[in-house]
Amino acid sequence: MIALGCDHGGFALMREVIRYLDEHNLPYKDFGTYTEDSCDYPAIAEPVARAVAAGEFEKGILICGTGIGMSIAANKIPGIRAALCTDTFSAEMTRRHNDANILALGARVTGTGLALYILDTFLKTPFDGGRHARRVEMLSALDKCR
Repeated sequence: MIALGCDHGGFALMREVIRYLDEHNLPYKDFGTYTEDSCDYPAIAEPVARAVAAGEFEKGILICGTGIGMSIAANKIPGIRAALCTDTFSAEMTRRHNDANILALGARVTGTGLALYILDTFLKTPFDGGRHARRVEMLSALDKCR
């Protein structure tokens, strides 16, 4: 299951992401926002990230204007590896090498068509494990430094 969240800047793109998930019969929970009224992205990113970190959801998708604020906010939560991706290669590599569990997208910098290709790549790409697992464990150890 996938946890979704967006602020007002990502609202329109989130509607397209939801359409994609529905068309592919992928279950999700939408944590909001539910309008284009201005809201604070940390208030959306936090519950999504906490739910993913707790194992309630396999992955998360966060969208704001640039994707930067959402990714910063999500990465404050221990256990989260949120990646802002603007191309499919980065989406593939962050899954294969970093086992990223949240994808951040910027609705004002990435067009809808490309964003959906990035989403598709992120959702379908497995983690490679191997030497990358050791590195992800090192990232997890950094969470304990907080």
